[in-house]
Amino acid sequence: MFFLIFMVILFNAIAYFIPKRLTSIEMLTTSLFATFLQLIIDTFLDLKYDLYGYFSIGVDWESLIYIGGIYPAINVIFLNYFPYKSGLRKKIIYIFIWGVIAMIYETLFIWSGTFYLNGWKQAYSIFTYPVLYVILMLFHKFTVKMIERSKRERSD
Repeated sequence: MFFLIFMVILFNAIAYFIPKRLTSIEMLTTSLFATFLQLIIDTFLDLKYDLYGYFSIGVDWESLIYIGGIYPAINVIFLNYFPYKSGLRKKIIYIFIWGVIAMIYETLFIWSGTFYLNGWKQAYSIFTYPVLYVILMLFHKFTVKMIERSKRERSD
């Protein structure tokens, strides 16, 4: 639990103090989306199929530490530095690096006892993390377009 709390503080401090490229509304909407996506995935893979989980089998209050403490901060850090104006190769490398980081942290959280696997193999995560990061990036692009559209609608 100590490791999890330490990582929550670290990730949130980084997310708070980094120079922001995202607007407040972008951070809010993408963080809410990341949390929603995580809850939907966990509802099925954790609660319905019991492939993995946080702390112990079933619903527990401690999992809120992950939900509110880890995922929004990671979302902000990931999207803040995403190389939107770079070529496809740089974007793929960026997502790959974040996938490796996620795999390392998944392993550390398993070792800390705050996350467990029960049918889920870490090999699945190798393919899952890049997909999730692409979904976050696409939702951010959608959010930016919706903000721009809203501004145009107001000025008309």
